[in-house]
Amino acid sequence: MVALRKLALGLALAAFTLVAIGHVAALSSRSTQAPGRAYTVLQMNLCLSGRSDCYERTSYPSVVDEAAAQVLAQGASAVTLNEICRADAAEIAARTGYRLRFATVRYRSAPLRCVDPGGRGVFGLAILTEDVITSSRDRAFTIQVDHEERRWLCVTTVRDVTVCTAHLSTRDSTGQRVANDAECWELRGVLARRQQAGATVFGGDVNRQESCAPATMWTSRDGAATQAAGIQHIYGSMPWDGSSPGVAPATYADHDFLFATATLEPDVIQRQPRGPGPAWPPRGR
Repeated sequence: MVALRKLALGLALAAFTLVAIGHVAALSSRSTQAPGRAYTVLQMNLCLSGRSDCYERTSYPSVVDEAAAQVLAQGASAVTLNEICRADAAEIAARTGYRLRFATVRYRSAPLRCVDPGGRGVFGLAILTEDVITSSRDRAFTIQVDHEERRWLCVTTVRDVTVCTAHLSTRDSTGQRVANDAECWELRGVLARRQQAGATVFGGDVNRQESCAPATMWTSRDGAATQAAGIQHIYGSMPWDGSSPGVAPATYADHDFLFATATLEPDVIQRQPRGPGPAWPPRGR
């Protein structure tokens, strides 16, 4: 009987030891888990069509130089570009080593060619990302009121992060305000659907102070800008403590640059490594 009691006691002590070791190992694993990665979004409206009132200030190609330098200065993970030309977006991507997706914005139902200088392709929206882009989609908003089409563009990267941009109607007339409200509502739905699939961020010129983000996403505005303050927004579904939004002055565009940083969770970070980016082919000037 004594021998049986000693055996039972020994087995109980062994089981307790195994549980304790397992508990310590679990704690150790959690304590050494990789921290989240900073994910910075940079929003820029560059007024590059060559046809708008703001264009005289752009001093082409200085505006492209300034934009590329800003991408590198902010160390952006993703860049959202409004009022951009295809060739200019491609050059910024080449200089910085980022991946590019471009969406053409139509004017009077036809693609708008950028001018002064020409040879820069068509006018539209663009997104640049550090990570490889696996898919993209763009679509015109349902309600249109101006000659310039209003459109959204979203891309998804290998880390399952979705980045979106849009340039909404101005609010200078009653009809434009109605259109802007409708576009804002539609954009909110676009972002909500993409957020259901994974981490989602947005940057764009929404031409309004009120947010178009779903209730589950945070909003950062360029309220500190010296030009057209408060109408460029960045939204995100990733954790954000509110301490990181910033505005950098733009010398050659009529909107300053807006940036904000969120935290990309470790399981998203480790999904797939980033591939090599394109080289920068210098352009003579």
